[in-house]
Amino acid sequence: MPKLKTKSGVKKRFKLTATGKVKHGVAGKRHRLISHNAKYIRQNRGTDVLSEADVKHIKKWAPYGLN
Repeated sequence: MPKLKTKSGVKKRFKLTATGKVKHGVAGKRHRLISHNAKYIRQNRGTDVLSEADVKHIKKWAPYGLN
């Protein structure tokens, strides 16, 4: 059986936590921020944990984990 490849987009966009959860950057922070209020910008700062339904897809696309 050949080795499975990790999707390159998943390598760039996601990280695994120590407990196996998947972290991702929050969308909507790149440009056109003047039209958003300060609360929106503040709440979308940093990273967020992915929902369990989406984690199944990410782990399928990264068969050997993300390091």
